[in-house]
Formats: sequence, C-alpha cells, structure tokens
Amino acid sequence: MPVAWLNSISAGDIDTVGGKGASLGELTGAGLPVPPGFVVTAGTYRTFIEETGIADELFDAVDVDVADSTALAEAEQRARKLILETEWPEDQREDVLAAYDDLNGDPVVAVRSSATAEDLPDASFAGQQETFLNVTRKNLLDRIKRCWASLFTQRAIYYRREQGFAHDEVNIAVVVQRMVDAEKSGVMFTSHPSTGAPQLIVEAAWGLGEAVVSGSVTPDNYVFDRTEDVLDDVTVATKKTMCVRDEETGETVEREVPDQRQDQRVLSDDEIRALRDLGERVEEHYGQPQDVEWAIVDGDIYMLQSRPVTTIDGDTADRATGDDPEDGSDDVLVSGLGSAPGTASGTVRVVGKLDQLDKVGEGDVIVTEMTTPDMVPAMKRAVGIVTDEGGMTSHAAIISRELGVPAVVGTDSATTTLADDQRITLDGDRGIVADGPDAIESEASTSEAGGPERPTAAGGSAGKPMTATEVKVNVSIPEAAERAAETGADGVGLLRTEHMILSLGKTPEQYVTDHGSDAYVAKLVDGIRTVADAFYPRPVRTRTLDAPTDEYRQLEGGGEEPSEHNPMLGYRGIRRSLDAPEQFRLELQAFRKLYELGYDNVEIMFPLVNDSEDVLALKSAMADAGVDPAKRRWGVMIETPASALSVESICETGVDFVSFGTNDLTQYTLAVDRNNERVSDRYDELHPAVLTLLRDTIETCREADVATSICGQAASKPEMVRELIEAGITSVSPNVDAVRDVQQEAKRVEQKLLLETVR
Repeated sequence: MPVAWLNSISAGDIDTVGGKGASLGELTGAGLPVPPGFVVTAGTYRTFIEETGIADELFDAVDVDVADSTALAEAEQRARKLILETEWPEDQREDVLAAYDDLNGDPVVAVRSSATAEDLPDASFAGQQETFLNVTRKNLLDRIKRCWASLFTQRAIYYRREQGFAHDEVNIAVVVQRMVDAEKSGVMFTSHPSTGAPQLIVEAAWGLGEAVVSGSVTPDNYVFDRTEDVLDDVTVATKKTMCVRDEETGETVEREVPDQRQDQRVLSDDEIRALRDLGERVEEHYGQPQDVEWAIVDGDIYMLQSRPVTTIDGDTADRATGDDPEDGSDDVLVSGLGSAPGTASGTVRVVGKLDQLDKVGEGDVIVTEMTTPDMVPAMKRAVGIVTDEGGMTSHAAIISRELGVPAVVGTDSATTTLADDQRITLDGDRGIVADGPDAIESEASTSEAGGPERPTAAGGSAGKPMTATEVKVNVSIPEAAERAAETGADGVGLLRTEHMILSLGKTPEQYVTDHGSDAYVAKLVDGIRTVADAFYPRPVRTRTLDAPTDEYRQLEGGGEEPSEHNPMLGYRGIRRSLDAPEQFRLELQAFRKLYELGYDNVEIMFPLVNDSEDVLALKSAMADAGVDPAKRRWGVMIETPASALSVESICETGVDFVSFGTNDLTQYTLAVDRNNERVSDRYDELHPAVLTLLRDTIETCREADVATSICGQAASKPEMVRELIEAGITSVSPNVDAVRDVQQEAKRVEQKLLLETVR
C-alpha cells in the first residue's frame, strides 16, 4: 500500500514505515495526543525506483570508492538527479495527494524521513536524512522525493559503506504529519537518563522545537521529582532566538525573542505536571524510560516523537564510593599526582621502549617514564597508568581521563621501584600506588571480572544544568568520543589532530611516502569523523597539527628533525604548517572532504599564532585548499602574549572565534616551563598577568562580535571558570572528567550574576 495512516501503525511495522513512523503510530494507538498524519511507506519508495526503471542506474551510481571525494560528490549528484527528475507514477501521485486531502483544510504539514535502518545496535543512521517543515500540497510530492534523495548524500553513502550496508538493501519511508505551530516546545526525559530515577527532566524554549533539538538555543531546564510530586529545580535560560513559521513564505525561520520574554520562564507548574502525566503514560506504555519531543499550542500538548533512553547505567544510583583508608594503612610504594580518577588493581608491565608495548595485555597496569601517542593502543588495553614524569596536562593524564583509565603521574621513580609481574593497586584520585591487588579498598573500583569498572560520564544531556555559557569538552583521541559525548557537553572545544597523526608511528612525510597522500587524508578524515558523528550536530572544534620536534623524532622518518633546547618554543603549530605548505594542504583537504560528506559541525582551529599576518596566511591557505573561510567556522588559539595583545587586528581578519590555550599562554607569560619540576611551582594560570591578558582579550572580542573560548587545562578549574564567565567568555571546554563539575559551576556563577543585576 502506498500510504499507511498513523492510527493503523504499530511498533511492529518498522520495516514498512521506518523507526520514526512506527513510533508515532504506536503513540497514536496508545491514545496519546499525536498530530494526525500518514506515512508514505518504504514499499512506495521501492516501487518508485523499480517501476520507473531507475533502480539499477541509481545503485550503480553510488557504487564508488568512498575515499575518492570527487567520485563521492558525483555519486550524490547523479543519485539526486535521478530521483528528483523522474516523474511520479500516476497511481502513486494520486494516492499520496488523496491522503493529504483527507487531512482536511489544506493543512501545512511536516515531511520527515523515516529510514528502516535508523536505530540499529551497531549503526545509527538517525539524522542523515532530510526533514522539511511547513510543506503545502503544492510542494508535497517534491519534498517526499527530496527525502528519498537524502538517502544518497555523500555522508550517507560513506557511512553505509563503512558500516557494511548494501545500498540496495536500505529503504526509506516518509512521515507526512499536520504541523503544530508551536508557541513553546522542547524535549523531556521521563526518567533520569543516567540513573533511571523517577525524575522528569524537561527542556523548553519558545517557538518550534527545532531550536532545542539542534542546540541553536539554550532552553529552560526543569527537574520534577515524580516520587515526591514536587518541582525540584528550575533553571531559566536567556532564550535570544526562536524558530517560527514565516507567514509570507511558509518557511521556518529564526527570529529574535522579544526582550520581555527572553528571560521569562517558558513553562508553568501546571504545564509541567501535564507533561509529567503524559510522560508517565508513554513510559508505562513502552515499559521503559523515554526521550520525548513535545509542543504546546493554544494550551494543548502534542507528542511529536518518542524513543527509548539508552544511557541509563543501572548501577549508578547504588554504586558506593567507599571510605578512604586511615592514614598509613596503605602499603604505598610510590606517589605522585592523581591525574585520572578511579581505583584499579592489575599486574605491572614496565615499558621502556615502544617495542615492549606488546607485552601489555588486558588487565595490566602500564608503568613507564612517560607516555606517547604511539602507546594509545596499549593504554586502551590497560586498567591503569603510572608514569615517572608528567603533570595534569601531560599526554598520560589527558588520554587516561578520556579513556576512563585511572592514572598516577609524576611519581619520579615508578619504573625503578615497580617490577614486571608485580600486583599493585593505584588510586587515581589520591595519586598513590600500593602493594598488592586489594591494597586500597573501594567498592566502586572493581568489577566482577576483577578489573576496574571504567567510570561512566556523569549525566546525559538531559540532566545537565542549562547555562548561557556553553560548556564543551576536550577530546584527544577519537576512541574517547563516545564517552565524551555522554557528558552532555555542548560540543568539542578542542579535538587534537596530532594524536591521530603521531599514532601512525611515522611522520606525515614518511607516511605519505609509504602510503600516498590519499591514505594520509583518509586517516585524518576517519579520526575526525568519528568524533563529529558522536557529537552531531554539536560543533567539533578541530585543531590542526601542533606537535613539537621531540615528539617527531621518536617516529619513523623523524631522524632529520632539528634538535631544539626547548621544543615548546620552537618548530611547532602553524610555524611548521606554513613552512611545509604541501603537508599543511593535506590537512586542509581532510577538512574539505569532511564538509563534502556533510559534516558541517566541524570547525577549524589553528594553534600558536602570533599576529594578524599569521592569520591572513592561514586564511589564504584555506582558500587555496578549497575550504571557503566565509562559509566555514574557523578561528585561532590565543597562546602567546603576542596574540593576546594583537587580538584586535586578528579579529579584523574574519575569524569566527578565538580560544585560549592557557597551558602555553601561562608558561610564555611567566617564563615557566610547565614540565620543568624545578620551576613548576611558579606555574599559575590564575596569575594576575595571565588573567589580565584573558580579560582584555574577551572584552576586545566581545566588541568585535567574535566568540571566545578556553580549552586549556585551566578550563577544568572552578576558579578560572568563575573568572572567565564574569569576564563574559562565550564557552569553556574542560577535560572529560570535569565537564559535570564545570556545568554546575557555570550555573552557579551565572545565577549569582543575575541576582547581582536585580538587587
């Protein structure tokens, strides 16, 4: 049958109507308030391409090498042209339009893709296909075909090939549903998304729900205790924009919220209770907590979508933290900085050289002088990391936090004190390593299998505090993307490409010599794409290569690297990029390919600039590589006093944002090498001189309408967060383990500032 009405569809019809259609049909059948509509079935799509004779040509067109960006772009264009320029069979046309007419009143409708392989355990196709709002009868058939054509975007073709799905086996249905011209809308989680506790969590904003779902507006946040039947917490955000239907064009447009409503609470207590009642009905019907999209118009609530909450950790609510042992009760072998939280027990594997990494197995503890990007595969197998050298900003500390592996760094003597096959326990909170497998008691630390239970990110996106200041997260390796995304961060403030490149074991020049430039670009694309997928549509700010010469020398092909007394002050960042334009061009080509694949959430960030002359050279390089600076979001890092003092002219180059790298800015301002133990006590990101540079830069950027961010280690410190939010920073990007605390701190600071303005 060409169409199926929502009131005749159930959850078992997913092969016919796709995931979205099946969910809406199930809600309708349960008597919940769902706007009326129908689904143009997957069979209609299949009949269309087969009866018109374009099926073979269509699938041949998209059978291309996805590593070839030109071929991929041509495949999308050919597939789109085939579908859009092929006429509807008359019987299909009549059936679809007749169904539309049965909605009565010549309504405006929403047309949404509903893929039949949208939410699989090992692959998610959600968000890859099109949605069209405010569609009329005149353009209905065209919009349905555009939904079908969106099955063959570059990104969708690439993703299916990577996931092993044949193009001719994936079908698509299209939901056609009467539009709700919402006065207020949002999402709600019927139970807490991390613990499953009976807490209703609601996010709400003015106008259509697209603004909330896409993240373009910070919504109000409401937490309702279903057990006690009380509203626990209300966070009213400043909602500057909203999505509405333009009366003249019928298109969805973004408009400014009237001043008097920007800081006004969206939902009343009665509306929250009404949402609670509907949410409990949905949860009871499905037998599990739900993530629900809703809208309110003329006082009536409509359910627009519902899907199961998949982030609940059943042990979270009951997990004990354990009591700290009495002083002196641990047989401490070495101590240092607790750089990644958690407790782990395992067998020591002392690693002195890279060729010793193979001896590290599942459940072992890596003990080494210091970690390098080449060690990441072994670090993923280990249950804990202990190093002689390094601090809270070292490679070992950063990667361990992102992987959720407890770590102790800067012990001075771990590699000489500990021995292979020795059983130890390390505490990544207190920075101690003790003798024996049970030396440090902690119920939270040990799983049934005997290894550590990896810490899960605190809170999903629904339970996070709503703040005007965006709280993003730093990501160093693609493998940490999923865990980072679970924090509910507003995006990635720093994705480091150097760890992707250095983990190849070869310098870029050597890798290109051995494998070719296409393979090198593909490696970068795959790494960045992994993070962009995990966060889509939230932005992923990706920094170009910033590796010092001492790290290059450890790689194959690095024998010709210069020997520098202090590599942190030498040949790194954009200094190397602009000096080696052919290698830099390959990096920029990776960004161009990502944009061609549809990853419009990727932003480019350039490290270690000094002045506007540097920035203009980078802007020119982008254009030469086919990345349009006027269409893509890009910016630079403020890591030197020179760049901070030159920020006014830097803003004039057209940057969209600047981001503070406080690790470097602090050491360059104070003349303190942060890795030199003899002077590390003088390293202070809160030094008045550093804070003056930060505040002055923020003020200048605000006047130029350039966004500001911080992505250094200091972004995880409450004192720095308070200073920068009070100064007016746009976003902060802490490490993954600190996101939740920074979200709470940002909320407290903003509430304090609001109170001070009204007193």
